[in-house]
Amino acid sequence: MKRYLILFGILCLLGNILTVSAQRRNQAYEEYIHKYRELAIHEMKRYRIPASITLAQGLLESGAGKSTLARKSNNHFGIKCGSGWNGKRAYHTDDAPNECFRAYKHPKDSYEDHSKFLRTKTRYAFLFELKVTDYKGWARGLKKAGYATDPRYANRLIDIIELYDLYEYDQKGKKDWMKGVTNPHQPYLANDLLYIIAREGDTFKSIAKEFDLSKKKVRTFNELPKDYEFSGGEVVYLEEKHKHATNGFISCKVYPGDSMYTIAQRYGVKLEYLYRLNDMKPEDGVPPVGSIIWLQ
Repeated sequence: MKRYLILFGILCLLGNILTVSAQRRNQAYEEYIHKYRELAIHEMKRYRIPASITLAQGLLESGAGKSTLARKSNNHFGIKCGSGWNGKRAYHTDDAPNECFRAYKHPKDSYEDHSKFLRTKTRYAFLFELKVTDYKGWARGLKKAGYATDPRYANRLIDIIELYDLYEYDQKGKKDWMKGVTNPHQPYLANDLLYIIAREGDTFKSIAKEFDLSKKKVRTFNELPKDYEFSGGEVVYLEEKHKHATNGFISCKVYPGDSMYTIAQRYGVKLEYLYRLNDMKPEDGVPPVGSIIWLQ
């Protein structure tokens, strides 16, 4: 009888713990997670940022999507304009009055910009040496790199991840991403575009599978024929190129071995628009070495 009473007591205690844990969970947080978890996993597959970290930051920075900045400007991560931002802007009081924040058409644009923001800033580069499942390392690293001024920022992210079991999305995303991929590519970011360096033996199908794209998109993003075979070393974009180069790249010099296509790939410009910018046609051939090609 005594043994049964002890067992009953343990079960009651566990039940109370679970009840308290359930009570601590915020319904608004759970709704936000349900709404954006697949987007966070998608971003992890492409940019190698833990889905748990993305979701926790989104929850914390946007108040589960209910902050003024999130509701009116779709900015879920509190990213400020910065000197290189050319998109829409919103003004909001944060660390100082009337600060400039980035504004987006849709929350998914905010999620993608968050990934690119972490990828392009050199102070966050060390984070990408961590495992995608090391959410604690990422949380502490973000605080160390100065993402937020709150001294408890890392602990707050970790608490959210553990309370809502967000680390499970890291495992799920990792399994999906690693399935059939023995040596994943390192993604890079330049000219505001995500790309990889092709290896010998890569195919449209293998690259598409690794980065959750269609074969057609990989081919059309890079303006390649259906029968193209990668020899290794090619720049392969994972998103659509621009109509002109990003700010800071006005023109370039033609070097030996260059072609209009290699220049288009180097600067992330669609070949059609590169010809237009230079008042040229495909039949004009390779521009002379030393000549200037306009990128904007």
